[in-house]
Amino acid sequence: MSTMLTFKNSMLTDHYGRAVTSLRISITKKCNLNCIYCHQEGESDSSNREIALDTIVKIVTSATEFGVRKVKFSGGEPLMRSDFEDIIVALPELKDISATTNGVLLSQRAASLADSGLDRVNISLPSLNKEHHRTITGNPHALPKVIDGINAAIDAGLTPIKLNMVLLRGINESEIDGAINFAARFDGDVILQLIELMNFKNISQFMVDIDSVERMLESRSVFTKERQMHRRKKYLIDGVEVELVRPIDNSKFCASCNRLRVTSSGKLKPCLMRNDNLVDISEKATVEEIREKLKRIVELREPYYKNVAPKKTIP
Repeated sequence: MSTMLTFKNSMLTDHYGRAVTSLRISITKKCNLNCIYCHQEGESDSSNREIALDTIVKIVTSATEFGVRKVKFSGGEPLMRSDFEDIIVALPELKDISATTNGVLLSQRAASLADSGLDRVNISLPSLNKEHHRTITGNPHALPKVIDGINAAIDAGLTPIKLNMVLLRGINESEIDGAINFAARFDGDVILQLIELMNFKNISQFMVDIDSVERMLESRSVFTKERQMHRRKKYLIDGVEVELVRPIDNSKFCASCNRLRVTSSGKLKPCLMRNDNLVDISEKATVEEIREKLKRIVELREPYYKNVAPKKTIP
């Protein structure tokens, strides 16, 4: 017998009881860096098709009918899209619009993005050491531009800024104190995210002992709490909010996931780690057709790391 999902208060809720409340939309594969850990949003599609502005708006509009109120844009590097501001302006009313960026182009566009309606940014900052930053990103000139981008984002009010530091053994694992000190300069406008490496490119030699990092943070923190999203732990160290992101082999991380992804070629993607259950959105699709595809993709949604059975569904 087939089963169907229930829609609690018109929300998209999967078979594991997880309601989708946010979208993460990759708007381009293009990037001006070549980071050694880049997972390209888990995309394996070789298509050069780039999701159109109108398609983005229709997807977001359809999703808001089910209670989605948050959208995060990513890439590649989303600032490689010259129409990024136009995309933001065209969106329906949302609670939160954010973007994740490498920061290289941000100083030139922070003000215009804020004026368009962008609320905040995540900025990749794997190292404050120029040589280490070059090793990680492949660009020897990027770091000063990223620092300029951080300052411009603060001036534009794109706060709180989250600095994303992917931890890499033998490269930046000894730089956590430096990153905390750097974040402390901004009087609470900057949150430091320490992120466990996801081994998409067979680079396990760079994976750190994340348990030891967690123990260090706990020993230094004057206050600790756990975020509902992904059940991430947050620490207060030297006046800086530090968040530890542990996605690997972590059923708690997956159990509270509330995000649905959209690929740069316009496909609905229920999980970063899988590409065998995508649903394509035609550029000619109507809002009504996209609404049905959203229902379909949520039927396919399940935790990648799980230790619980699906919740009972209604036949």
